[in-house]
Amino acid sequence: MTNTAEQSTLFTPTRLGGLDLPNRLVMAPMTRNRADAEGVPQPVMATYYAQRASAGLIVAEASTPNAVGQTYPNITAVHHARHVVGWRRVTDAVRSAGGRMFLQLQHGGRVGHPDTSGHTPLAPSPVPLPEPVHTPGGPQPAVIPRAMTAEEIKGTVADFAAAARNAVDAGFAGVEVHAANGYLLHQFLAQGTNRRTDAYGGSVAHRIRFVVEVARAVADAIGPDRVGVRISPGVTVNGVEEGDTEDIYPALVAALAEAGLAYLHVVFADPEQGLFHEIRRAWPATLIANPVLGWGQPLPADGGRQAGERLLAAGADLISLGRPFLANPDLVERLRTGAPVNQVRDQGLMYTGGELGYTDYPTLAAVRQHSGTPEPAGR
Repeated sequence: MTNTAEQSTLFTPTRLGGLDLPNRLVMAPMTRNRADAEGVPQPVMATYYAQRASAGLIVAEASTPNAVGQTYPNITAVHHARHVVGWRRVTDAVRSAGGRMFLQLQHGGRVGHPDTSGHTPLAPSPVPLPEPVHTPGGPQPAVIPRAMTAEEIKGTVADFAAAARNAVDAGFAGVEVHAANGYLLHQFLAQGTNRRTDAYGGSVAHRIRFVVEVARAVADAIGPDRVGVRISPGVTVNGVEEGDTEDIYPALVAALAEAGLAYLHVVFADPEQGLFHEIRRAWPATLIANPVLGWGQPLPADGGRQAGERLLAAGADLISLGRPFLANPDLVERLRTGAPVNQVRDQGLMYTGGELGYTDYPTLAAVRQHSGTPEPAGR
């Protein structure tokens, strides 16, 4: 490890917008497919998130702001009163456990299917996803999305703002606008998926416009100190080809900085890349960095602590971790004490529903109790 527990800034308190955070570890948003068919969070989700309430901040999984934006089966939503009720059970449980939560807002764009949502997917341009889409009946070939009209763009911006208000009504401290990983907002940024010739396509200034409009509308709806934006420079998930990564992100970050948002969340951040440092210099508020831990690979023995500390040294303010939190409800304590971490048992269980591979990962205390090992003195 690069620092002793006492020296590491991972475990020092900080402030984010109007929130006091007890540490700098963020539970990253991770789709887990535990909602019902209508997108309503189920009671088991309250248990799952409350187990992980020791994170400085939890960013809850992607939740759709309208029906056409649904990506996969059993994905959470936040555009109806029943969604608000379901999410309120979750936020109440996390608050009772001492935690703090934001909700990620995600529109799938072309990453969707009529068999799932009942709608033809909308996208910046009629460019289909180059891979099958998961539906209730199994993987299906992607359909050609319909290019959004100017009115549909305007309506979608309004839907994001309404979803943000619903999230606050459901007890979230704020929202994260998902402009990463090949979903709708990222599709507008990327040349490969945005072939428009109007004010939302072509030049860098035009391709960032939709993301900026969404972020500003959400900030106007609930206050900029309750809003973050997630980006993934250079990431090709869901077949996205940006084409001009080095140009699009400095312009986007500069435009978002003017909105006074609470944070920017950079996915797969690399402290060795010049673009990461350029983003850090340009972003005036809190920067959350998500380290590369190797998707599909075993978790590092330290649970990602060293990778997080390298990003803090490179200028990040908070560190988000995904799979380490998935497999370790008490991840903060494990990283702080240097205890071994649980590995993800079966990646297929991430998306199958129910408690298995979800709420049944053991804590250190449970392991010690089962083995008869006494708790360390002073704990």
